[in-house]
Parts: sequence; structure tokens; C-alpha cells
Amino acid sequence: MLEVEKVRDVRTTWHVMSLAYLNAGRDELSDDYKAALAKLWGPVRVLIAAEQEHGNEVLLPLYTALGERIHGQGRGVSTEVVAEALEEVGLPAALLEAAESTRYDDALKKSHHAGMDQVGMEVGTPVISVNGMAFFGPVVTPAPKGDAAAKLWDGVLLVAGTDGFYEIKRTRDRSPVFD
Repeated sequence: MLEVEKVRDVRTTWHVMSLAYLNAGRDELSDDYKAALAKLWGPVRVLIAAEQEHGNEVLLPLYTALGERIHGQGRGVSTEVVAEALEEVGLPAALLEAAESTRYDDALKKSHHAGMDQVGMEVGTPVISVNGMAFFGPVVTPAPKGDAAAKLWDGVLLVAGTDGFYEIKRTRDRSPVFD
């Protein structure tokens, strides 16, 4: 979406969505995946606390700082990673306390449902809502830049705007590329 914003008259508003919350109580998940999801509660609680206390504009830089460490650097989720991300974006270290608290869980669930209720619970992230329609995706790696991003955006809007449309999918043939 950041690339699309450079070439189309689009402004993205970011929201908190939680894979941990989405998948809570699903017995069919492997024990390894359940353990990985359990670690996600901390960062997502910190994200929602940061938004509640410092405004929506902190979400993108904080998501970016977390994503770079967790995915780009391959460090996974840890208290240290969250603390570093908070420091990088100039947010108070005290927000780290939200990781172990349920204080912001109602706001987290509300934000999660604001996006997910539009598309259903059978999908993950990203969820995009535009012009009264919402959809999951696109999931693309590496992310297209410039005119390629605009072309993908235009095509996704065309397909998603087709009455009755609900899915395009193929098997993933490469690992995510973060650049």
C-alpha cells in the first residue's frame, strides 16, 4: 500500500489485526503453530496500547520496526525485539507493560473485528477495505514497486469489485522477500 500511495490518490489507514486472536481455540492447529501464536499476543497488545495512547499514526512506524526485526532480521518475537522497536519509533518503554496485560484486549478485538468482519474469519492478513468492498490480499513477494504496484492495485480493485467474486489463489512457490 505504501507503493500504491506513491502512484495513486490513495491514503492508507492502518488497523490492528491479530492472528493470535483470529486462531484462538482452533484445535486443528499444530502445537508448534499454537506456540508461535501465543508469542504474538505481546506485540499486538503493545501495538493497540500504542495506538490508544499515542494515536493511529504510530501504527505504521511501529509495525514496520517490529516487522523488520521479526521477519527482515529473522529474530522472531521477543521482549527485546518489541523494546527495540518502541525505542526506534520514539515511543515510551512503558508501553512494553501492555504485552503481559489484558487491559487493551477489548480495543484489540474491536480493531480486529473492524477489518475481519468485512471479509470473514477464513482469511488472514492483509485485509483491505476500499470503496465499500473488502478483501484479503493481495499476498505478493516481493512487493511490486512504482507502476507495477499501481497495475496490481488497479487489477485487484477490478477483480474484488466483481459481484460474487471471492477468491484467487495458487500454491506459494517462494519464501517472503522483505526489502
